[in-house]
Amino acid sequence: MLLPIKWLKNYVNINKKPIEIANKLSSTGSHVESINNFAEDIEKVVVGKIVEITKHPDADKLVVCKIDVGNETLQIVTGAPNVFEGAVVPVALDGSTLANDVHIKKGELRGVESNGMLCSLEELGYAQSVIPKEARDGIYIFSSDTKIGADVKDILDLNDEVLDIEITPNRPDCLSIIGMSRETAATFDLPLIEPKIEFKNETENITDFIGETVVETKKCSRFYTKVLTDVKIEDSPQWIKNYLMLAGVRPVNNIVDLTNFVMLEYGQPLHAYDLDKLDGNIIVRDAKDGEIIKTLDEEERSLTAEDIVITDRSRVLGVAGVMGGFDSEVTKDTKRVLLEGASFEKRSIRLTSKRLGLRTEASARFEKGVDITLPKIAVNRVAALAEEIGAANIVGGNYDTLKEEPKEKEIKLRLEKANSLIGHEFTIEEIENILNRLMIETKTVEGGLVAKVPPYRGDLEIEADLFEEVARLYGFENIEPKPLFGGLTKGDRPRFRNLEIKVKEILKAYGYSEFMSYSFISPSVFDKLNLEEGSDLLDFIKILNPLGEEYSVMRTTLISNMLEILYKNYSRSNEVCSGFEFGNTFIKQEGSLPKEVLKLCIGSYNHGDFYDLKDMIVNILWSLSIEDLKFIRTEVPYLHPGRACDLYAGEIYLGSFGEVNPIVLKNFGIKNRCLVGELNFDKIVELASDNRVYKPLPKFPAMKRDFAFVIDRDIDAGQLEEVARENGSELLEDFKVFDVYTGEGIDDDKKSIAFSLTFRAEDRTLTDQEVEKVSEKVVEEIEKQFDGKLRSGK
Repeated sequence: MLLPIKWLKNYVNINKKPIEIANKLSSTGSHVESINNFAEDIEKVVVGKIVEITKHPDADKLVVCKIDVGNETLQIVTGAPNVFEGAVVPVALDGSTLANDVHIKKGELRGVESNGMLCSLEELGYAQSVIPKEARDGIYIFSSDTKIGADVKDILDLNDEVLDIEITPNRPDCLSIIGMSRETAATFDLPLIEPKIEFKNETENITDFIGETVVETKKCSRFYTKVLTDVKIEDSPQWIKNYLMLAGVRPVNNIVDLTNFVMLEYGQPLHAYDLDKLDGNIIVRDAKDGEIIKTLDEEERSLTAEDIVITDRSRVLGVAGVMGGFDSEVTKDTKRVLLEGASFEKRSIRLTSKRLGLRTEASARFEKGVDITLPKIAVNRVAALAEEIGAANIVGGNYDTLKEEPKEKEIKLRLEKANSLIGHEFTIEEIENILNRLMIETKTVEGGLVAKVPPYRGDLEIEADLFEEVARLYGFENIEPKPLFGGLTKGDRPRFRNLEIKVKEILKAYGYSEFMSYSFISPSVFDKLNLEEGSDLLDFIKILNPLGEEYSVMRTTLISNMLEILYKNYSRSNEVCSGFEFGNTFIKQEGSLPKEVLKLCIGSYNHGDFYDLKDMIVNILWSLSIEDLKFIRTEVPYLHPGRACDLYAGEIYLGSFGEVNPIVLKNFGIKNRCLVGELNFDKIVELASDNRVYKPLPKFPAMKRDFAFVIDRDIDAGQLEEVARENGSELLEDFKVFDVYTGEGIDDDKKSIAFSLTFRAEDRTLTDQEVEKVSEKVVEEIEKQFDGKLRSGK
């Protein structure tokens, strides 16, 4: 943002060198990128009046001008097309210097003496972008009442520097002259001189000219309007044009210039409509898809329903917050003007500006957020200035769509916390003084104060924001460095991560590789898993802006990812594949973020059978001191019927594993048998123990008995083990199945299962009678509970 020092001095009575102002503002957070002086090279350029123009005797495109420069009349030859007798112009005298170190000396042009040169604004150092259209192709014409002989630098306010300031996105209030004046006043502890907005006379009422404004969109929180009549469209006074050009804005005419002047002054974008071109009252609404508007730059633009438009009863008048429409602009024939100041949703303005490729001074401010109290202040300021410079009369009344004033925000500041965080011992009075300098009202309370945040300071939300204000105004350079204090925290992995690493090492020892896959998957994979309608796994979370259908939902299981990896290896003719993945699954929760559950998924083909996978899982859990494991036959849609089981630790469900269902294998394009398992690692971490209890090697020998029973096919070995342990007393040390047989000699609905029982006492050698007694009890219960038939026992 460009901040002319002369304009700044209208609001802050500061008598400091520009470099001092720049350095101090930078130290308090308003970074000054450069200090510019447009008139640094300009010397001996004065205001002159053309008193006579004659044709050049030897050149058709040149004229000879007699120019009164106050203390003498000079003859100057020029080719400027816009000169006329009586014109007041900038004159570079003999020996003068212009912008870019251009030197002017008297000489002859085609045989006629010329004692200087008439100047354009560009030659005086102005950029083309800020020069009025009528002055771009010729010399600059001053108003007729400009003092003849005066130094041009005084007339154009070029004696003071202009600061180029970087405004951070969180401080839209500083995108204005008054905003930076507040910062300057606070920085140097000076009073702020705010403009007085007064109407000398108001005639008639706004209701006689236009109906009430209608707002039909939630993206407009305020729309304030006022009417001017008897408008005289002409050039603005020189001081207004000077300020605009120094601040980087091109003058147009007095009414448009006033809206731009106040926008720069207060940071509130404004717009002026030719009231006689409007058809009925103003309507603010969302645009319609495909709606077309011709904007002020004479470009036709297509709108969408995401844009906000300002319309009357028959056409679109402007793209809200970005640019007005061509059909309602103020022209030289305008007699009545409707002034508008509004507050729009910043996100909507940013998206519209970006989509249209149209970034304006208005959009730059709206997209960062504009104080909702400003529209009324800014519009009234324009009306008062228009009356002051004689450009229009003010109509009484206004239309304001604001239903209620915004609530004032209060933040409590704790003195002890402020001093601790900033590292300096402030008194409550010192902090109050600093905040008051920033126009923040304060009230002392026990232990600190309560600050009332001005509406234009949307960046102040929490206590720490006030700490920052205090520190930057006091000066970070004034805070004495102190040694660090506090306790040191030893960095370490969380417990679950250490257990995860331990399990990984075991899996790698078994020949498994670690896999990694995306948390985003395609919903089509759930169809491949053969899931039943209503399955919990189908209650997945959809991504709002996915990269594509393949990554459009969040996974509820790792099984599909594992099978995709196995297929990728199978399709590339890898004979053996075995791997594991630790990853989160995402469970939908109403009204909050999804619940993340850490799972361990294991998968393989040509790497052992079901029992190998089971033994490996048992060893993993044993290494984590998790015992009392139960394996219960189950039916899982993606697992083979009869070759799948659920895993429990006591009564806690840990997961399922088994051979993959042939239908699922076909869906994934795999022709090999595959084994997969998915365990809830969060539950495993809860059950894992970091303490292991070691026992000495047994002193006394064990005795083993083998049994084979014929039982129903749907009875699991685990059920037999439960009965054996319940009836084997403390002497039963181990139960182990070593054979399961179906076939010749066994009925189709039966199976033969052989297991061994190991007995041992810690304090003696067991006798055959003791073992036989316990064994008989186990056999009896199996026969009783499962109708088992003992085939053999020894």
